Amino acid sequence: MSASAVHSLWTTAAVAADPIPKINAPKIEYGQLSPVLIILGAAIIGVLVEAFVPRKSRYYAQLFVSVVALAAAFAAVVALAAGGYGTTKAHIAAMGAVAVDGPALFLQGTILLVGLLGVFTFAERRLDPEAHGNRVDSFAAQAASVPGSDSEKAAVKAGFTTTEVFPLLLFAISGMLVFPAANDLLTLFIALEVFSLPLYLLCALARRKRLMSQEAAVKYFLLGAFASAFTLFGIALLYGYAGSVSYATISQVVDGTITSVDPALAGTMGNDVLLLIGTALIVMGLLFKVGAVPFHMWTPDVYQGAPTPVTGFMAAATKVAAFGALLRLLYVVLPGLRWDWRPVMWAVAIVTMLGGAIVAITQTDIKRLLAYSSIAHAGFILAGVIATSPDGVSSVLFYLGAYSFVTIGAFAVVTLVRDAGGEATHLSKWAGLGRRSPLVAAVFAIFLLAFAGIPLTSGFAGKFAVFKAAAEGGAGALVVVGVISSAIAAFFYIRVIVLMFFSEPKPEGPTVAVPSPLTMTAIAVGVVVTLVLGVAPQYFLDLAGQAGVFVR
Repeated sequence: MSASAVHSLWTTAAVAADPIPKINAPKIEYGQLSPVLIILGAAIIGVLVEAFVPRKSRYYAQLFVSVVALAAAFAAVVALAAGGYGTTKAHIAAMGAVAVDGPALFLQGTILLVGLLGVFTFAERRLDPEAHGNRVDSFAAQAASVPGSDSEKAAVKAGFTTTEVFPLLLFAISGMLVFPAANDLLTLFIALEVFSLPLYLLCALARRKRLMSQEAAVKYFLLGAFASAFTLFGIALLYGYAGSVSYATISQVVDGTITSVDPALAGTMGNDVLLLIGTALIVMGLLFKVGAVPFHMWTPDVYQGAPTPVTGFMAAATKVAAFGALLRLLYVVLPGLRWDWRPVMWAVAIVTMLGGAIVAITQTDIKRLLAYSSIAHAGFILAGVIATSPDGVSSVLFYLGAYSFVTIGAFAVVTLVRDAGGEATHLSKWAGLGRRSPLVAAVFAIFLLAFAGIPLTSGFAGKFAVFKAAAEGGAGALVVVGVISSAIAAFFYIRVIVLMFFSEPKPEGPTVAVPSPLTMTAIAVGVVVTLVLGVAPQYFLDLAGQAGVFVR
């Protein structure tokens, strides 16, 4: 028999035994993914701007691209919500990878608005005195040069600025948009890395105190890498447990509605040890991102060392994205495991609320104080997560929206108080600020009262919603701890207000820089949102209530 005949026999036999399955083209709903695609596209344009636009024009080009992209993406989110994708048309897009539903759209809208205010604070160039006739911003003249070296001095003299911060910010935002909407564990992990890596870089780019800034970035990177590794290991264990990384499938295996076992996974599928350890590792990675005790060690050092505009953006937006992802994981994938994760979350919430509030009392640096305050707030938000009810979801969404604007406004005010060494962040320098600059002190006092949860501010409405949901969900004892923590926390917020208004200003004290309209806008929006959500929160509570249903 000829060789060709043998070959044809062999191929015919192979076809008969195993017909080759058709590979279907992926079906991607570009319209429903438009907010993420707009931001990613703009980030790539930003990289091209760095490559091709002359150095003099880069700052304006980057600012224009960033603002237009964030506004367009927010418009896309509003259009999707108006088209019913938050309620009746909520579904899973992109071949099961991304959920388009109420919580995802609400959190994406919040992240985009916070990102827009973040861009304004990044672009501020009037706070520092001009260097060699050039206006300077908060970022290093040339990030690659060694602090204090000749190349750095030459870069400052030449008036260089690090405009790469804008595309880095956009990449971080694109990851944050996907993170709370991710509907399988691999998408979740990729989104986590896409928004974490730019933040590690941004933390290292401070113009003043560069060594401290680089130290903060290295700490954040090392601890973040550990947290990512734990998350990835948890994903591997959950895959071994359920035979799938899709949220829906894992949830059905947990509930026992899927029993057909993949033969390759017959040895591990349905093994509860894998489920519990895998869940613990993934939740740990998410709690690291929100800064909950005992995974909070990076927070004060990184908040203090990073450039203040980066700290403000990171403190606000990372919390929104990470809590969104945590809610989806616990409510969509693991509702059947509620009796296992609730007691652990109780413990984490209690130590986070008390730990953040008590340690904040001892702080002498305003950025570290706000860092511990953000840890305490993570505990308050966890109380809403523990409620395991639709009210719990909507109260957490409202709290995240309210908290993020207060945070970015507060850090924007911190950038204004300066002395010869740059920002004056030591608390003793803030003494008598209310007499030197009553308006700035009053605005900061409003933000501090909102953090403390005083009535007629957004902080009170948010805390009330979260604690009410927790109490109705059977976590009354947790609410008592929350109220005690709030009282402890109120002490150090009020202490700063007393320091500003009732202390004598020191003659060699800091000055308050007059910012450009960009920072003014960021602070003004923060104040307006804080007061509106405090005085008339009902519309926004209703909005969060409508957006509080996850698509399964």
